[in-house]
Amino acid sequence: MIKFFRTIRRDLLGRGKTFKYLQYAIGEIVLVVIGILIALSINNKSDEIADREAEQSYYRNTKQLLNEYTASIQSVKDYNASFIEPFRYGVDLIERQDYSQQDSLGNIMIGLINYSDMDRKGNIYETLVNSGDIKLLQNDDIIERIRRLEETYFYLNRMETIHFDAVMSLIPHLNKTMRFSNRKVENTELLYSFESQNMLMLALHIMNEKDQVYQRALDEMDAILVLIHGELQE
Repeated sequence: MIKFFRTIRRDLLGRGKTFKYLQYAIGEIVLVVIGILIALSINNKSDEIADREAEQSYYRNTKQLLNEYTASIQSVKDYNASFIEPFRYGVDLIERQDYSQQDSLGNIMIGLINYSDMDRKGNIYETLVNSGDIKLLQNDDIIERIRRLEETYFYLNRMETIHFDAVMSLIPHLNKTMRFSNRKVENTELLYSFESQNMLMLALHIMNEKDQVYQRALDEMDAILVLIHGELQE
């Protein structure tokens, strides 16, 4: 093709047709520019298709990850909630000084050493930013909700730390009150003391707040999954 154009140029110049040569040269330049623009358009289109495929892949992977997180958080939420009613009952037993339920109260107090602890394997938003995948996502609502979910995770991690520290602070009192090996009450006076009641009320406060944060995380993940469902081309 290049040889063909050169032949035409030599022929025009050889016959002294300068004006026609200039017309031809301009036309040739226009053809080259059009060719470049077409090539760029095809390349951009290919890049756009690749980006959309990468975006779809990200949505599928995130959907799977969020489904796993949902199951995990629901599990720890249920475990956390399983202690709330017994602890409330324990507070009531101490308030009424109901010594007929001493063994039940002892078992409730031993339950103070148990606590839910969420084990999260990664940070979705941080990974999204560090990997550069955030540039692929066209739905800003998904990005914002993922960011808010990470803030909720941060809050929840802080609550887990607070709960762990609270449990550690309660152990000295429990050591003086209960024999852990057979769950036998060794000090009835301490068991029914206001200190024991305060311990149960502290645990209730932390667990109720954790329950709310667990639910917030579940709601946020559900909202993200709904948005992702709307973006997936399945």
